[in-house]
Amino acid sequence: MSERVIRVPGSIGNLGPGFDTLGLAVALYLKVRVRRKIDDGRGRLVTHYARPRPAGQDGIAHAFHAEPFRNTRPASLEIDVASDIPERAGLGSSAAAAIAGLRLRALVDGPSSTDEILRAACRIEHHPDNAAASLYGGLTSSTVSEDGSVTVARWTWPASWKLVVATPDVTLSTEASRRALPAAIPQRDVVFNLQRLALLLHAVEHRDAAKMAIALADRVHQPYREPLVPALKRMLDLRHPDVLGVCLSGAGPSVVAIARRHLPGVARAVSSAYRPDTVRCTIRVLNVHQPR
Repeated sequence: MSERVIRVPGSIGNLGPGFDTLGLAVALYLKVRVRRKIDDGRGRLVTHYARPRPAGQDGIAHAFHAEPFRNTRPASLEIDVASDIPERAGLGSSAAAAIAGLRLRALVDGPSSTDEILRAACRIEHHPDNAAASLYGGLTSSTVSEDGSVTVARWTWPASWKLVVATPDVTLSTEASRRALPAAIPQRDVVFNLQRLALLLHAVEHRDAAKMAIALADRVHQPYREPLVPALKRMLDLRHPDVLGVCLSGAGPSVVAIARRHLPGVARAVSSAYRPDTVRCTIRVLNVHQPR
């Protein structure tokens, strides 16, 4: 087969009030190059990572083998993998790996539609926000039906709105972050989030930067995750003339500030929020990955 390269963007899940609903694709990429296709009928996936991986932590292979093959004699693939997406950082690395594995699977087991890939990724990830953003680009909202199908709505993110993402040098698994959430949420907090979710989509649709700080507020997940995420409270309280708003990135520990000008100054302000805790962090200034 001719050389194939699969490129999957990272993503920010939740995006303030949009818990398990909103996703925003970011210009960090998982890249998979198919070295060769081997018609051996064994359905193997041989992976070569740019950086060594701990045993049992190959999300691409997990997705590739997640379900039985339709093809009775599936070919095998040998691939090279490199990624800009930090792992366990709240930037969609696991969803990107799942999508890459499912796209590779389609090369040996027959074509799959985008909707089919999203549905399979949700079975692996257990929530749709990151996978939908990585598949469709831009800002997405996801609705899961009783039968497991996912309906995605999309919005074009304003091109001038950039992301200043701080990733502290700590690890935080999605599982640990989810365990911090309560079993029940007060009704007033659910209403609070629904109001801001509607406002956030309006602000993006109409490029209304003035409403973003209010629209990104959340009472459903960020307050409960605050003890696990370094400097999260200081970041949420950050006031800077060029910052439109701040929110936790997915389950954390990354935090994102949305800005549209003077990005070096915003990056310095974000970095300063981590100094009191003497926590090292990586600051990235990112574009949103938009659909072509």
